[in-house]
Amino acid sequence: MKSAYRHLLGLFSMIALGVSGSTPAEPAVASGTGAVSHEAPPAMATVSHLHDFQVVELRRYTTTHGGRARFADYFDTYFPEAFEQLGAMVFGQFLPREHPDQFVWLRGFHDMPARPVVNSQFYYGPLWREHRLKVNALLPDSDNVLLLRPLRPDTGVDVLPAVDPVDEPHGAQGIVVMQIFAVKKGDEDVLATHAEAQFESYRVAGVHPAGILVTLDEPNNFPQLPVRMDGPWLVWLGVVRDEATLRKQLQPAMQAAAKTLLASGMLRAAPELLAMDPTPRSRLRWLPDAGEAAR
Repeated sequence: MKSAYRHLLGLFSMIALGVSGSTPAEPAVASGTGAVSHEAPPAMATVSHLHDFQVVELRRYTTTHGGRARFADYFDTYFPEAFEQLGAMVFGQFLPREHPDQFVWLRGFHDMPARPVVNSQFYYGPLWREHRLKVNALLPDSDNVLLLRPLRPDTGVDVLPAVDPVDEPHGAQGIVVMQIFAVKKGDEDVLATHAEAQFESYRVAGVHPAGILVTLDEPNNFPQLPVRMDGPWLVWLGVVRDEATLRKQLQPAMQAAAKTLLASGMLRAAPELLAMDPTPRSRLRWLPDAGEAAR
């Protein structure tokens, strides 16, 4: 009787844990948009449940002079998992090379209705209440925020596995690059088509495309956090393996694309290029396996 009881208990435990006696299905991996691939490397399969983030905030903070490293430490320590537990995603956080008092990060929500829910839970919750005074003291300006969406379902921001403290003892590596285009209103669709053609030249060894985003034309449904209303915008996002690849291959291609698109007359200003170092715990970083799942 006891043996039968133990057998039943074991079956119930397996069901509760989602285990069956059959051969497990091949793991699928999803990008930040919900696109699923069954050919992804095993490391990417660990984030297959983290997908379909249709609302993206590009947040560019100004820190106090000399205070960026301290703010980055606070951010890495306290915030990424807090948002993930609430159903949002911190895609990555970065230190712009040419702006020593700037900190950039990308936050994703599944949809617009989720945005005020998650933000309310976080900013009125215990974690933020505990740390907000020392964090806000380092942030004279946190209002430079673009509200964006994927250009298409397959161009959302890639969700990479969290940094592994054992296999990546030196933290996130590589260089994260953004190219930001100020588009003339009414030319969004045509400009996007021309831009994507130019972006093909960015597909070189040592560069992983990580997303193409455009302005999400929706009212700000969490007004406690301002967003910019001076769009529209288009943003290309990628990760570069090393300095040589950035200087010798990607930057020349980006400069040529910027010149071509500016000459089209569909931009309000010259494109902005940001080369950034990921913080030690940034998900978005150079991860060789991610290239096998890159679009």
